[in-house]
Amino acid sequence: MRYILPFLIVVPALEIGILVLAGQTIGVIPTVLMIIATGIAGAYLAKKQGLETIRRAQQDMQYAQFPGDVIIDGLCILVGGVLLLTPGFITDATGFLLLLPPTRKLFKPFIYKLFKRWFNKGNLIIYR
Repeated sequence: MRYILPFLIVVPALEIGILVLAGQTIGVIPTVLMIIATGIAGAYLAKKQGLETIRRAQQDMQYAQFPGDVIIDGLCILVGGVLLLTPGFITDATGFLLLLPPTRKLFKPFIYKLFKRWFNKGNLIIYR
């Protein structure tokens, strides 16, 4: 919680500053259109990537393999899609990084370490 609260204060403040700067630099209407365009592109890309991830998970389970990597992909796609629907350029950039498969691979080791740390500390419990 101590990391989330400053994050919830700093990121929106930065987003507002960048949106105001973009509005002054390129104009209000182009800025609003860019926000709408990234939201539409993000929703399309999240749907496309999400359906592909579901297909891969089904295929893994069909061959009796645990879909661990696919689950992390699905988590990245979910978070990336939500970030792209949130207005702002920082969240859009982060959302696109999480949605695109080549850049998503950069985040996976960090996410694996985070889950492993939570699991080892007992903060993450898996029920059967």
